[in-house]
Amino acid sequence: MDNSHSKTPFLIGVAGGTASGKSTVCQKIMEQLGQADVSVSLRKVVTIAQDSFYKQLSPDESKKAAKGQYDFDHPNALDIDLVVQTLQDVLEGRKTEVPVYDYISNSRIEGQFVTVYPADVVLFEGILAFYFPQVRDMFHMKLFVDTDPDTRLARRVVRDVQERGRDLDTVLNQYMKFVKPAFEEFCLPTKKFADVIIPRGADNTVAISLIVQHIKDLLTTRNLSHEIDIQQEKFSSKKNVKELLSRPH
Repeated sequence: MDNSHSKTPFLIGVAGGTASGKSTVCQKIMEQLGQADVSVSLRKVVTIAQDSFYKQLSPDESKKAAKGQYDFDHPNALDIDLVVQTLQDVLEGRKTEVPVYDYISNSRIEGQFVTVYPADVVLFEGILAFYFPQVRDMFHMKLFVDTDPDTRLARRVVRDVQERGRDLDTVLNQYMKFVKPAFEEFCLPTKKFADVIIPRGADNTVAISLIVQHIKDLLTTRNLSHEIDIQQEKFSSKKNVKELLSRPH
């Protein structure tokens, strides 16, 4: 069975600091493109999270992670080879599987994957989305979600305590020791690569609407170009058959 798709999807990178609103921006884009409630296998717009590609930890690393002493914000924490392979499959229009990551156990859930079907638009979001050149160069559009540091810290505290079962001291210590320094060293400098910077993240409805309209315009152009290519192929095929039949044998 051929899992390939006839068109190369429009690949968008979405970077920004922790809890800046990257996932929410992606969700808003999907909603405005009318894809949020569409069946997964039929979606024309899909989102892939960088967090799905954290490396499997050793027993010692797992113990450190449980105490908030493992640096998940460092580039070395990611399985970059798997990221590259997955995005290459996506760009080639192949159906691919993305690991399911459990934030409570700090590990991939063994045997569980999310199937990403061929789509017209693919959003890849993560704090280090633009850090690796081999990944950055794949994107057709790059968005940087720029949110106030105090807002991001407040959001992260609430998220990690309420959703991920962590205590406040662990969250704050991890933020000061790893998250903040890594943001300044690895994430913030990549802001310069962005085609569009979105101040205030998902609260910036004007910016998101403009981005969505831009995506719609691009897709319309790409689809029109694809139809023209198909018509030209059909014309060329007919012409070749006609020439073949008219040749003396």
